[in-house]
Amino acid sequence: MHISRATDFENPTTPISSAFIRGNRSKTFQTRKLKAAQTLFREGDAARHIYEVTSGVVRVAKVLEDGRRQVIAFGYPGDIIGFPQDGLYHTECDAISSTEVVAHNIRDLESGEHNPELHQRLVMAALKEIGAMQDHFMMLGRKSASEKTASFLALLMERTGKPVGTYTHFEFPMTRADIADFLGLTVETVSRTITKFRNSKMIVLESSKSVIVLDQDALCNMAA
Repeated sequence: MHISRATDFENPTTPISSAFIRGNRSKTFQTRKLKAAQTLFREGDAARHIYEVTSGVVRVAKVLEDGRRQVIAFGYPGDIIGFPQDGLYHTECDAISSTEVVAHNIRDLESGEHNPELHQRLVMAALKEIGAMQDHFMMLGRKSASEKTASFLALLMERTGKPVGTYTHFEFPMTRADIADFLGLTVETVSRTITKFRNSKMIVLESSKSVIVLDQDALCNMAA
């Protein structure tokens, strides 16, 4: 997608816990806090670190020469972002909400000499990113607008949803424009499709960014 599925974080690539980071910050981890809209890195910057999101949400995007934007990924806690290309970042990344990340030195990806466990986690994360990007390309090229939007909502539900009786509730910090640029749709199409899902009693919107899924089977079938 790349909003990774919850099952992507089973051992040995379980995310670093916030408590562990706080307890070992002075010895092991370099953390960085970002405010909403603050940039983490820009395309073309020298890639010295790979970042693991521990709280909040970031947006990874690429701006084309004509000014159009393609959102490539949304990074949630547990996601690792900023894998380099020829020593440079090939995308830009900024925070959608208040966010904290852990900065891993790029050398920990290149070699496991100093920290074999971290090296393995980073390599596994890189392989999963490749798979997620392939899924994203397939979705952009083959799925209808309804299927794309359902896929987006279903993955957010799986990743962040919480049960409310027999239903599932989740919130998302990104705008309709972010979603449109991620799915390769227009803002109008995204809004129209979400309205269609509401009218069919598949979902209910508590607010513009708060969703209750009433019919999980219908949403997942549409996504598939």
